[in-house]
Amino acid sequence: MKTLIFAGSTRTHSFNRRLAHNAAAMARTAGAEVTHIELADFDIPLYNADLEAQGTPADVLRLKEIMDSHPAWIVCSPEYNGSYTGLMKNTLDWASSPVKGHAVWADGNRPFGGKVVGLLSASPGALGGLGSLTHLTPLLTGLQCWVCPTRFALGHAGEAFDEQGLLRSEAARGRVQAVVDQTLWAARRLAA
Repeated sequence: MKTLIFAGSTRTHSFNRRLAHNAAAMARTAGAEVTHIELADFDIPLYNADLEAQGTPADVLRLKEIMDSHPAWIVCSPEYNGSYTGLMKNTLDWASSPVKGHAVWADGNRPFGGKVVGLLSASPGALGGLGSLTHLTPLLTGLQCWVCPTRFALGHAGEAFDEQGLLRSEAARGRVQAVVDQTLWAARRLAA
């Protein structure tokens, strides 16, 4: 199962980027063909319809292609002020915007329609970024994704990772594995 994994953060020491690395390793162990991307590797400006009218940026088209080619996604979403990040929203806004006259991307449901999405979050707070996941779920559902009911928000993330960036707690590893497993299970069923 081709699985796309990314975090809604570009911060060097991001807990969610670490969480994405852990999820990617678990998905590979479970037999998935994993593409783990970093949003910092894409030159995507702040969404502006006037800018879009001049032509969709090349990296937006590249991101759309990557997203479209993966039936399963695992998204690690930081929480800023009780919701997902501006980076996450901007990325989804660009990726969901139709490209007028384009043979593939004129369809506003691509690359989201029918994707199976597992959600994770990590935060220094006790709730682990749960607000981010609560707000991200209806956004992705509105884009025609199937969002896995099993999700995990890792609290106290400052103490959750060892020096190599791996999760210390067996319980936390189990919760991340449950999201990975359900995402792969559902994507296989929907693709059948």
